[in-house]
Amino acid sequence: MDDNRGQRCSIIVFSGDMDRIMGAFIIATTAAALGMETMMFFTFWGLQALKKKGVSSGKSLFGRLLSLSFKDIEGIGPSRLNMGGVGRRIFKKMMKKENVASLSQLRQMAIDLDVRLFACQMSMDVMEIKKEHLVDQVEDVVGAATYVLHAQSADITLFI
Repeated sequence: MDDNRGQRCSIIVFSGDMDRIMGAFIIATTAAALGMETMMFFTFWGLQALKKKGVSSGKSLFGRLLSLSFKDIEGIGPSRLNMGGVGRRIFKKMMKKENVASLSQLRQMAIDLDVRLFACQMSMDVMEIKKEHLVDQVEDVVGAATYVLHAQSADITLFI
């Protein structure tokens, strides 16, 4: 296996779908395990992967309504066949049967492998989310320029 130290992986997580977030964390943890500096930039619905369990956000009427549908990592469903949440439970059961890590386990693996987690400031402003609504391991809340500066020197750049 090649030495990947010094190489970089940069991932934008835009989707809040269970399967897409899973793919993003699998790629991020694989890159980090191979020695690559790995950064994940979570924006819009992807921020659900970073939301703390049981916290509500939003100060305006729209923000409070949005908070009702804005899930934490365990509450998000697959992009297809969610069926009002039944699909999420079926997928979780199937994943457990096959010894596949859950989304929260994958997120913890990313944290343990020093994957850098960043949240999009603009998305958080629009969606009325504060940094304290996110898991403590979020390194910073930043703008798109931070992502672009990292991505311009990345060996792998993905939009999920």
